[in-house]
Amino acid sequence: MTFEELKEKAHALPLKPGVYIMQDVKNEVIYVGKAKALKNRVSQYFANLASHTEKTRTMVSQIDHFDVIVADSEFEALVLESSLIKRHQPRYNILLKDDKGYPYIRLTVKENYPKFSLANRAAEDGARYFGPYGSRGATQNIIDALRLALKLPSCNKKFPRDIGKERPCLNYHMGQCDGYCRPEMDQERYRESMDQAVRLLEGKFQEVGDELQAEMEQAAEELRFEKAAELRDRYRAIELLGKRQKVVAGSLADTDVVGFHRGEATRSCFVVLHYVEGELAAKDWDLIDTPMEEDTADILSALVRQYYGGRGHLPKQILLPCELEDEVPLTRMLSEGAGRRVTLITPQRGAKMDLIRLANKNAVEEVERWTSREERQSKLLDLLGRMLDLDAPPKRMESYDISNQGADDIVASMVVYVNAKPLKRDYRHFKLKDMNGPDDYASMEQVLTRRFKRYLEGDEKFSEKPDLLLIDGGENHAKVAVRVLETLGLGIPVFGMVKDDRHRTRALVTPDGREIGIQGNQAVFSLIGQIQEETHRFAIEFHRQQQNQRVKGSVLDKIPGVGERRRNDLLKHFKSVKNIKAASLAELGAVVPKHTAQAIYDYFHTEEAEA
Repeated sequence: MTFEELKEKAHALPLKPGVYIMQDVKNEVIYVGKAKALKNRVSQYFANLASHTEKTRTMVSQIDHFDVIVADSEFEALVLESSLIKRHQPRYNILLKDDKGYPYIRLTVKENYPKFSLANRAAEDGARYFGPYGSRGATQNIIDALRLALKLPSCNKKFPRDIGKERPCLNYHMGQCDGYCRPEMDQERYRESMDQAVRLLEGKFQEVGDELQAEMEQAAEELRFEKAAELRDRYRAIELLGKRQKVVAGSLADTDVVGFHRGEATRSCFVVLHYVEGELAAKDWDLIDTPMEEDTADILSALVRQYYGGRGHLPKQILLPCELEDEVPLTRMLSEGAGRRVTLITPQRGAKMDLIRLANKNAVEEVERWTSREERQSKLLDLLGRMLDLDAPPKRMESYDISNQGADDIVASMVVYVNAKPLKRDYRHFKLKDMNGPDDYASMEQVLTRRFKRYLEGDEKFSEKPDLLLIDGGENHAKVAVRVLETLGLGIPVFGMVKDDRHRTRALVTPDGREIGIQGNQAVFSLIGQIQEETHRFAIEFHRQQQNQRVKGSVLDKIPGVGERRRNDLLKHFKSVKNIKAASLAELGAVVPKHTAQAIYDYFHTEEAEA
């Protein structure tokens, strides 16, 4: 649809609540929104474009058509919007990285040697579950603290199978494990320690502590001072485990505190502090890299809906840093999901406002921590640039690989890394043309020629020029790349990625055959290995896709002018290839354009004549 057609359609919408779904030319959902009055809200997108933010202008430019679903109320529209966002994950909606849930601690009670592990949800599998807890990090810290306090094994050994097979690991010698892999250790002692761990998870810290203190005193009376010291350390560890950070008490029996920080550029942070029985139990957070041009209230509304939507357990009250326009329907949605009243509160002063400040402070710190991580990435690229003797750090790197099996379906992959992270929207694949058989050098020459010709022609899909080219192969592959670039008048550093006998990245090689070892620096080695594996994976996946399509393909695909759409139209009308073959020229012309109909008719009747 044209812009004017979209504008006209928007003005024809009813003044009723509902949801609008924006789609691009590929029928992909790019944005989902709700509205009290569909006509007023959707028409705004196609009004004065100059008044829109950059993000909105970009989104509107990609809209090909839109659909609306009329709802009976704003609440129904809110619920429907949340469901559609979760299903389609539109690129222009504010999105959390994943659907988080409250984690559990899982105990395999049916095994001879039970073990703790972290689980995303409680299941009916015969195991025992403790929780839910506030975040995965906090839950893992509890497991680690239990193992350390009770000196339980944290290795991957399976008992009793691995008892006595090897010497105890470093944890035993460091005093962090009792060494249950030793033959002299019996199952009963392991069971006793696990029983203590279970009681600690049940909150019986005083009971377990009293038992350990009694054992410690008895060992001291019997002059077993080493044993007494060991029990003393264990007692202190359990005391520390039982202490939680008390911030406020009383009204925070079951409360979540939401914090938010809009960072520099495009980075923001969403934080949730979980309070149980007046104590800070855990922190959960998520970084959002999408541009944050919306109002803070709209951002928080979207994030709260995504974070709590579909959770099995919700707190009694949620403290918010600002008031939300849709607070009433949002409260109703959360309450219905929890099966009880959930209250949204925006404190203005007092102790609860102090908690909001604490949550916001945590959001700021996480953004700063992420920034420092980016700085580490920057140092990594600086180091790579120096190792390769480049003029500047390679911010954009492109990697290429060829995949073939015989003469058919020869394909290539182009993978892009920006600031040491994969940029999947810039990934490209190529089908090789006019190849007489497998030839990696000729294939690479064709791929690079096509890619950089399109760059020189101003093709939007290939508009970015890389700072570094990485070719899956050795010296000769790199020479091919250099030859292509010189022919096109481009100067881009080129290196081949060399593998060892086990198909693992070993080094980089220059076009003149000089190898540059990268194994001495773990960060560089890991990055290059990741890029090479990603390039290979992307090529293999596309190769397999092509093979499957060839197997499932139709004879119609061989006819010039017949693409996927016209093939589907023909099969829909004639029901089979046999009927298409028997059709007259006039019958074919009623379904497809005359020149295409002539090509189809000539193809089948020429084939018959030759036979």
